[in-house]
This record gives sequence, structure tokens and C-alpha cells, in this order.
Amino acid sequence: MLRWTVHLEGGPRRVNHAAVAVGHKVYSFGGYCSGEDYETLRQIDVHVFNAVSLRWTKLPPVWTNSRDHVREVPYMRYGHSAVLIDDTIYIWGGRNDTEGACNVLYAFDVGTHKWYTPKVTGMVPGARDGHSACVLGKSMYIFGGYEQLADCFSNDIHKLDSSNMIWSLICTKGTPARWRDFHSATIIGTKMYVFGGRADRFGPFHSNNEIYCNRIKVFDTDTNSWLDSPPTPLLPEGRRSHSAFGYNGELYIFGGYNARLNRHFHDLWKFDPVSFTWKKIDPKGKGPCPRRRQCCCRVGDKIILFGGTSPSPEEGMGDEFDLMDHSDLYILDFSPSLKTLCKLAVIQYNLDQSCLPHDIRWELAAMTTNSNISRPIFSSHG
Repeated sequence: MLRWTVHLEGGPRRVNHAAVAVGHKVYSFGGYCSGEDYETLRQIDVHVFNAVSLRWTKLPPVWTNSRDHVREVPYMRYGHSAVLIDDTIYIWGGRNDTEGACNVLYAFDVGTHKWYTPKVTGMVPGARDGHSACVLGKSMYIFGGYEQLADCFSNDIHKLDSSNMIWSLICTKGTPARWRDFHSATIIGTKMYVFGGRADRFGPFHSNNEIYCNRIKVFDTDTNSWLDSPPTPLLPEGRRSHSAFGYNGELYIFGGYNARLNRHFHDLWKFDPVSFTWKKIDPKGKGPCPRRRQCCCRVGDKIILFGGTSPSPEEGMGDEFDLMDHSDLYILDFSPSLKTLCKLAVIQYNLDQSCLPHDIRWELAAMTTNSNISRPIFSSHG
């Protein structure tokens, strides 16, 4: 019984950020917020969400007198990726308004909260943003994105073996997925499932003739082959800047944006890789509004969804594209317990809590008390 169980405001107001779950915590890195300065170089910010207490905290910046050590910390960026391998989070790619795109690999030690730049060899991918990154075993796979130097979309697959820190460009077989950025790539088993993204009708170069593919492309990591996909009768609309995650051997996508339709989405779809079929899912409860460039992380049976941007509901409250950045967070529970359902009933019907145990009252307060670390929205008219 899939259900939206928690909705809290006041978290980090972030768009195009990258996040990863580590145990019961979600680490969110960078992103942008309309109205902030992205020309002055500064350290990337790190926000941590505790899925037990339902509270956000912001990690303090790294203070150092060593100029070399400063380079160990990534600068603020958006359109990057974050993955977890063992106890290390790897940040790669993304761009900054001053520095442009980046291809330095940064590592964040979860235990010590220290940054470092591992020494890498091999064929390092070109600097880009809007790529995807996913993990199989000890390896990180990078696909697609918009390459800065070539000034075009990519459809290459690069692999970083974290056991020896060697980058390699995979020589693939089969018909590759189209050049694209802001797609999703999700590992299920030993296969990578690529969905959506922004491509160009005429090839790798951006000619403002955008297309949004809505067919799954499958890459088999065992054979390094792109597989032929059977036709599917029901398909979600093509989109970019959506979220994708695997759960119980199936792929889910949420939200995103299609510029040709000028439409933001808040639909949830499930893809079964065995039958190669899509199904639209309608969870119970009140879910997020249509949006793009949000983050989704899985913590056990729960999906933590936060941030992103949407069309502004009132004039002057968005940026120059009339978009409004979000500081909200939602939890989608695949298997809500009877206890969770009872707490939701107490909240919904405003029932008396005085006779409840202290820990239950504490949990109810956490579910209904907004965070207070978001920066306010500034009107584009001042």
C-alpha cells in the first residue's frame, strides 16, 4: 500500500543538487537556489537529513590555511552526480557559472566528513553536467551528459573502478542510447536502465530541436552491450530532470519536465524489467506538486524526495523563467506500518495526544514540525 506519509517545508532550497542515502541519513551536495551568487567560488554545501528525527542539518565548511587543501573540497556546483561506494561518497561532474564544467573526482568520507581528491589514471571523461552515475559493485558508471569541451551531448559510457581508481571508456556493442543529458540511469541486477533526458533530433549537437525519448534503453554490464528493447504498449511521456530509483527489482520514475509540451510532471510510473511493461502508480496521500530537478533517495522501504523547481504560482515569486525553487520534503512509504497509519490518522483528524506515550508524541511532532534552514524566496522584482 504505497503512501505519501510525510510532508515538511523549510529544508535546503536546492535545485539540480545531488544526494545519496547512507544508512538512515541522506547527504545532499550543492545545487543552486535562484537569487544566490554562483560567480564567486565557494565550497560546496553539504546538508544532511536524518530519516529518523526528520531533521535537516548543514555541515560546517572546511576551514583550512592550506591552499592545496582547499582544492580537495569541490566548489559549489549543479548538474553533478553523487554515488556511495563502501563508506565513501564520490562527487563527479557538474558546473559552476565561473569555472564551467568539471571532471575532477572528489571523495567525501562519511565517517570523518573529510574531503580528498583520489589520484586517478586511465581515460578520464571530459568535463560535463547533466550526466548520470550509478554503481555496480565497486565500479561507478557514467553515461551521457553535456560535454563542455566538445559542446555536445554524449552517449559514451565511462567506468571508474574504485578498487584501483582507473577510469576506462567502455567500448560498447549494439545500438547505443541516443546522445542526451538530464536523463536517469538505474542499475537493476547487472543491467543499467536509461530513461528520458533531453536529446536533439539531428544528433549530438544542440540545435534547439529537442526531443524527449520515452523508451527504456538497457545496457548489459556483463557483455558491455546495448540490448534491443521490445515494443511496449503503454509509455510515460518523455521528460528530463526527473527522478528514478530501483525498488524490489523494479524501476520507478517521478516528475520531470518536457520543454516541447512545456509541462512539468508529478506522476509516478513503475517499470517491470522482466515483462518490459510500464504501469502508472497512484499512491495514497498528498504528494508533491509537478516539478523537475529534485532529488530522490531510498532509505529502506521509504523514498525521500526533496527540492526541485516548479512553475511559480504567483507572478514575481520565481526567477526569470517564472520558476519557484522548493525547500520541501516528502516521504513515500512502500510498506507503511500499522503504527505509521495510526499516526497519520491522529494527524489527519487532530485527535487528542495527551494519553499517548512520550515517544509517540515525539514522532508525531517530528512528522508535523517544519525545518527552519531554508533561505527565503526573494522576488525577482526585488
